Amino acid sequence: MNDRAPRFLIVRLGSLGDVIHAIPAAAALIHHDREARVDWIVDPRYVELVQRVERIGHVIPFDTRQGWGTLVAMARRLRGERYDAVIDLQGLLKSAVLARVAGARRTIGFTSTHLRESLASVFYTETHDPGDAVHVIDKGLALMRALDVQETTVRFPLGLSPRDPPGGYVLINPGAAWPNKRWPAERFGALAAAIRERHGLRSVVLWGPDEEALAKAVVDASTGAAQAAPPTTIIDIVALARGAHLMISGDTGPVHIAGAVGTPIVALFGPTRAERNGPWSPADISISRFDRCVCHYERRCRRDWPCIDDISVDEVVAAVERRVAAR
Repeated sequence: MNDRAPRFLIVRLGSLGDVIHAIPAAAALIHHDREARVDWIVDPRYVELVQRVERIGHVIPFDTRQGWGTLVAMARRLRGERYDAVIDLQGLLKSAVLARVAGARRTIGFTSTHLRESLASVFYTETHDPGDAVHVIDKGLALMRALDVQETTVRFPLGLSPRDPPGGYVLINPGAAWPNKRWPAERFGALAAAIRERHGLRSVVLWGPDEEALAKAVVDASTGAAQAAPPTTIIDIVALARGAHLMISGDTGPVHIAGAVGTPIVALFGPTRAERNGPWSPADISISRFDRCVCHYERRCRRDWPCIDDISVDEVVAAVERRVAAR
């Protein structure tokens, strides 16, 4: 008789925001079966973040940017763990293949209508429909019902101490991997100036790889109301977000970090759907132009004027007023 504790593997490689959105599903599975070991395979850039999830098991780095020549070695390693089930929370062909080569008895994924790449479904031994769930967090929690997990509470158990009272700054994140998600830098600068005038708060501008010039453009347009953050790691962003009075950003990883640690948010959406990808706290505010966008979920706009540019500074200032008042 095999009496060892169950072993599960979550596949969610990236991106940063999507990894954060997968944490509640992992937390629900860990909470459901406290004897089980829940491992996670993820892009190496996000290993340190996933390692902070309380009671997570092995965090296994896998970099698809290095090519798939390492897949055989990874398959051998995963098969040696003898997982009872692998859960693909990503829904791409690459993640589905990786889930299947782990050799578990069960390879679980979404039904094809809920996959970004429908061909991924052929690699699952079973598929599950998340029903009427809209947000990706809720979809992930719904997929866990395949393992009899009924938890619906959104939790981010990152081993953090209680949040201190917010500091005297606002976080602004002007960058995004998709150019189509970026609000103009000069408007972020004007926004920072308005926040200083109305609330006496300075703004700290985050920037990532190849975004230092973008942060400088925001600072230059702020009439001294903003300053660029120093170079940051993901864990640094966690700390900065926890201390911030407010976060203002497009649909990209740092805004989801802010949501995970409870920082109030005003988020700006163009080609992506706020109800699916945005902040999950009902107190947070999303300003969206998704309904008039002609290039949904495309990295680059097919027009000369991206739909997110239709959002005015005055509209964001008004949203900031409402979100600050809601604190």
